[in-house]
Amino acid sequence: MFYILWFIVAFAIVGSGYAYVGWRLIAPVHLAPPWNWISWGALALMLVLPVAAMLLEVNRVGAPWKRELEWAAYVSLGFVSLLITLLILRDAVWLAGIVLRKVAAVVAGAGGRTGGPAAGVDPTRREALIQSVNLALLAAAGALGAYGVFEARRRPSTPAVEIPIDGLPPALEGFRIVQITDLHAGLTIGRPFVETVVEMVNALDADIVAFTGDMADGKVTDLRADVEPLSRIRARSGKYFITGNHEYYSGALPWVEEARRLGFDVLLNEHRLVTRGTGTILFAGVTDVSGGQFVREHRCDPQKAVAGAPASDVRILLAHQPRTLYHVAQPGFHLQISGHTHGGQFFPWNLLATVGQPSIRGLRRFQDTWLYVSKGTGYWGPPLRIGARSEIAVITLTGRKTA
Repeated sequence: MFYILWFIVAFAIVGSGYAYVGWRLIAPVHLAPPWNWISWGALALMLVLPVAAMLLEVNRVGAPWKRELEWAAYVSLGFVSLLITLLILRDAVWLAGIVLRKVAAVVAGAGGRTGGPAAGVDPTRREALIQSVNLALLAAAGALGAYGVFEARRRPSTPAVEIPIDGLPPALEGFRIVQITDLHAGLTIGRPFVETVVEMVNALDADIVAFTGDMADGKVTDLRADVEPLSRIRARSGKYFITGNHEYYSGALPWVEEARRLGFDVLLNEHRLVTRGTGTILFAGVTDVSGGQFVREHRCDPQKAVAGAPASDVRILLAHQPRTLYHVAQPGFHLQISGHTHGGQFFPWNLLATVGQPSIRGLRRFQDTWLYVSKGTGYWGPPLRIGARSEIAVITLTGRKTA
């Protein structure tokens, strides 16, 4: 029942956005039949396509054209999202202009100044201006969408991140953690993209590979071939996996077993000790903060993750969502590595990503704990990234002070 209500509310919100596009973009054109029906029909089709794709996924309906449908659905969703944003910005500017003119008129009237008779507005010129602006917005949304698809599908970046640790033993200087996160295999991300990620990870010569959740969107049985290349990831001291929120949407327990089959050490509120020379690092991993709502035993618990842990030189927490940081002060971690936010992915979705999170990208310091939030290795929903390129982070421990 909860999911049905969620779907109805979500569809109503999204549907109102599409209706707004029709009201502000199609209706003012006054197209003659059949072009008016074709325009409204195309808009309705773009609304229905994502719903159809989600229903096929939820009901595990297989079809030879399913991947093509998903691409059409999510590319169109991204395009309309950008178009809605541009229309709202245009209308906000237009409304602000009206308010300013009225304020100016009131001020002029209060000062006793009167202007000449207002010039009449040429309806033909006004109509031409409206159509020109609408065409410009359509072109801008199309150009932004094409750029966003290019950014989403290109090879991830490999940002170098140095974490200064006071008193770091010389044996741990330069210890390298390669993070992948939010791959979201399935829908529009398939095996070729995953193979590219694996190739890049193996070229980075990691001591540890940390996969901080959201491996896939869908059932294990449907996506096993897509994620299989992850079994070829190599790291000197092991590779770890923790659950993200999307594991729970698709069946967390099967995905945990699949991660293990792929060679990952899955940390479910657990820890492991890694040694290099005389230095020791405690790696703890927690389940997603929403995990307990789906699997009672998967309630996120940083304290449990370090229970009985031996002394170590460095303590690192792998937590899918950055907001887990609010619960890690007592265990005393030097570093938390997270994902989940996709760096915002694109405007205005980035505004939603900030809700409840201490940070949505990059390195930040919170009291005595460093927090690194990856922009994600894949993407979710529309295959768009604007201003938030995907990444495979290379996190290096150092005893050097940084400015």
